[in-house]
Amino acid sequence: MPDRRQLIASLLDRHPVTSQPQLVELLAGHGVAVTQATVSRDLERLGAVRVRKGGHLVYALPAEDEPVEPLERLREALVLVRSMEASANLLVLKTAPANAMPVARAFDVAELPEVAGTVAGDDVILVVAREPHTGADVAAACAGIQSGAVGA
Repeated sequence: MPDRRQLIASLLDRHPVTSQPQLVELLAGHGVAVTQATVSRDLERLGAVRVRKGGHLVYALPAEDEPVEPLERLREALVLVRSMEASANLLVLKTAPANAMPVARAFDVAELPEVAGTVAGDDVILVVAREPHTGADVAAACAGIQSGAVGA
């Protein structure tokens, strides 16, 4: 339903939405009854991320006039990573609290050939390497992206 997503985009522009249940309530106030799961999918499709604004984490959409290439978005997200540790086909990334999801999302959108997928908590991301790659290969790819030697 594109109309619902347009309303969500409008609400995110006008209100500091800090949670999905809050967004469900705002939508209900506009006569749109949805579940939190539906809102979660809509936010994902819109590319919404949580950003710090006024001391709170709020949902925001990327600016339309500033398209960001996936590798550039990953380069920006990697700034949030405090440490990396490779183990076999895994790479464990540690961030400050509430920063893991945007970093994991940047990995998912970048679709690196070395990465099969990610799992994110609040401040830890598990990056799973695609065979025959290893966690160390993914760490090396991250270093190349950070240095500007790769893409973007």
